[in-house]
Amino acid sequence: MSADAVAIPEHINGNSYGQESKPSNLRVSEKKCSWASYMTNSPTLIVMIGLPARGKTYVSKKLTRYLNWIGVPTKVFNLGVYRREAVKSYKSYDFFRHDNEEAMRIRKQCALVALEDVKVYLMEESGQIAVFDATNTTRERRDMILTFAKENSFKVFFVESVCDDPEVIAANILEVKVSSPDYPERNRENVMDDFLKRIECYKVTYQPLDPADYDKDLSFIKVINVGQRFLVNRVQDYIQSKIVYYLMNIHIQPRTIYLCRHGESECNLVRKIGGDSGLSKHGKQFAQALKRFIKEQEIMDLKVWTSQLKRTIQTAEALGVPYEQWKILNEIDAGVCEEMTYEEIQRKYPEEFALRDQEKYLYRYPGGESYQDLVQRLEPVIMELERQENVLVISHQAVMRCLLAYFLDKSADELPYLRCPLHNIFKLTPVAYGCKLEMISLNVEAVDTHRDKPSTVRQKKDTMLTTAMQNIQKGHFAKHGGVNRATVLKALRHLHLLKGLA
Repeated sequence: MSADAVAIPEHINGNSYGQESKPSNLRVSEKKCSWASYMTNSPTLIVMIGLPARGKTYVSKKLTRYLNWIGVPTKVFNLGVYRREAVKSYKSYDFFRHDNEEAMRIRKQCALVALEDVKVYLMEESGQIAVFDATNTTRERRDMILTFAKENSFKVFFVESVCDDPEVIAANILEVKVSSPDYPERNRENVMDDFLKRIECYKVTYQPLDPADYDKDLSFIKVINVGQRFLVNRVQDYIQSKIVYYLMNIHIQPRTIYLCRHGESECNLVRKIGGDSGLSKHGKQFAQALKRFIKEQEIMDLKVWTSQLKRTIQTAEALGVPYEQWKILNEIDAGVCEEMTYEEIQRKYPEEFALRDQEKYLYRYPGGESYQDLVQRLEPVIMELERQENVLVISHQAVMRCLLAYFLDKSADELPYLRCPLHNIFKLTPVAYGCKLEMISLNVEAVDTHRDKPSTVRQKKDTMLTTAMQNIQKGHFAKHGGVNRATVLKALRHLHLLKGLA
């Protein structure tokens, strides 16, 4: 193994966190005494801690997916990826022995390169949260990270995963590690043997977080035995409290989530958006087909959720099982455009129609909602879905898009254009690092309500700007929800329509 396996950027070596560690009596609490002076919106570095096969990468990816979904730019930096780039061929657990000096040096170099990428992401690429996915099992490594964070004015939140359940550990190794790039063409027995020895290498130097003394001033959560118990210490801000709440709601039990739209409605037939119409003839046929499908699946303890709108309630009633109505599952509010066709909207509100095409995720109907608003409204549903086992959610097109975007890790740009056809069921099965999707058609005729992303904007930006400014002067926007001129200008700037103007 070459000593030059990892190239370290020149400027890293000049930072104190990249220097060789020296014995010090300085405690972590003393090093971090300036935390209180950090800006409220300073970027946050989430640092994973734990022995191998404790679900750190699972938590990292899931947490990142959630934070991006609620609009907080987040990225995972997995140290294993950096190690595999530096050391092209993994041979055995010997690489992780604490007395393997060459390997220890390479592993530290990889950590420094990863932290430099964290710095670039948080300071130059508009990132708000970085997740450092590594074992970070020694105080020396964590102190190095704390020093790095202090030098760059990053907040730090530790997430330690502690698990002593041999069945959970073995299941994690077999589900995830057997297919790891570290073990190409290795049988399960060899993988299990080598990985268990790797864990033993880490155990020799593992220093868990000490909330009573050494680490009492740090912000962290300990997740014990996959959520059986939690220990939370010194949560600093709103986003850390959201992280804690999210981690306290997720579980790893096998389950299935079924998502579908209501049966075809009378409004669907005439191409009107929104409204509260009942089911059409084909919509009622779908409800009966859904009943047969659910019965055939023989799903244990299935919970059924609907919105409070007629079309979802009528769909659920046909199932002949108990169901819960959620107001927050109601369709996106189209404001003044409720119960209009897209053609009518284009004729009556041409600038609104064009603005929505320009930025569909952020666009808010006058007196209504945007997809961004809808995501915020649906956050409690996501929390409950994470807590539950088998659930069927009967909802609406925009609502279903938001839920799918969370489970499938879709961006805000992709979300408003996800295809969710009527009379189809989306079967979601959580797996190690994501969600398996199966789309099932119940073969009942229905209209197509999907509208593709336009290849060209229907109005040029300068024309849209002129029209919008004229409407501001006329007070047009104030007629729909009391939006004032300053608010509209701010919204237009956000949509980059006033780019270059004061």
